[in-house]
Amino acid sequence: MGHDGVTASARATLAGLGAVALWAWLAALTVLSGKIPPFQLTALSFTGGTLVGILYARFTRQPLAVMREIPWQAYALGIYGLLGYHVCYFMALRLAPPLEASLINYLWPLLIVVMAGALPARVGGQRLRWQHLLGAALGFAGTALILVQGRDRPDFSGAISGYACAIAAGLIWSSYSVASRLFRDVSSLSVIGSCAGTAIGAALFHVWLETWVWPASASEWLAIVALGLGPLGLAFYWWDAGMKHGDLLRLGLASYATPLLSTLALALLGLGRLTPALALAALFVTAGAAVASLPARR
Repeated sequence: MGHDGVTASARATLAGLGAVALWAWLAALTVLSGKIPPFQLTALSFTGGTLVGILYARFTRQPLAVMREIPWQAYALGIYGLLGYHVCYFMALRLAPPLEASLINYLWPLLIVVMAGALPARVGGQRLRWQHLLGAALGFAGTALILVQGRDRPDFSGAISGYACAIAAGLIWSSYSVASRLFRDVSSLSVIGSCAGTAIGAALFHVWLETWVWPASASEWLAIVALGLGPLGLAFYWWDAGMKHGDLLRLGLASYATPLLSTLALALLGLGRLTPALALAALFVTAGAAVASLPARR
């Protein structure tokens, strides 16, 4: 590979790492956005993400006309992943303690590794091995630890639906991520259409199921804007570029650190308490994903 190719790969890898860093703040910014209903918050955030995509296209000098050539299946998959995941994720953070919900949700790096075994080899599929099963066991042990350590709280029964939403979010994001490898030759501008479709779909659900709630303060408005610019905006375009043109191994390993980074961000902002049990659960989830990523041979 020539110098230009190496440079392009390095830039894409850095973009993917930037996405991981932005996602570490998703839970904290969601909590800081206040009592905004999940569908309303999704619609507002992804409207910002759509605008960010248009700016991203201009910055990377990609004509928006390319979007007309993208197959509708790619857009449908994107809306399934973006709308389905984030609505479940926002609901989980509303219905369950943020730290626990965030950790359960972040089983998705592990699930991506395990689900990749269902893909054909021509698009990066891999045969399941002992390390995948051991990684799954560690990851689910972390989830079980989260649930067990919180069962004596008065609000535990009310939080079960939140935990279920967190599990659903992890399953949706992992299945979306694995299936997106089938469209690896599709332009990253497809994310613009997926963000726009997600914003429209969330707005329709909001009108049907929710009542509009105005942000109560300037800080809540700022959190919503920050969501649209970063974790629910630029991060998706960076991640798409990294997955298609960067170092997949490094980016995969970096995503395993997201649970710890997210938990730390919540604790640093005073939005949750980092107990020893939660710290151990975070290590279980991250260690499980790391073990699952081990190569078959050294």
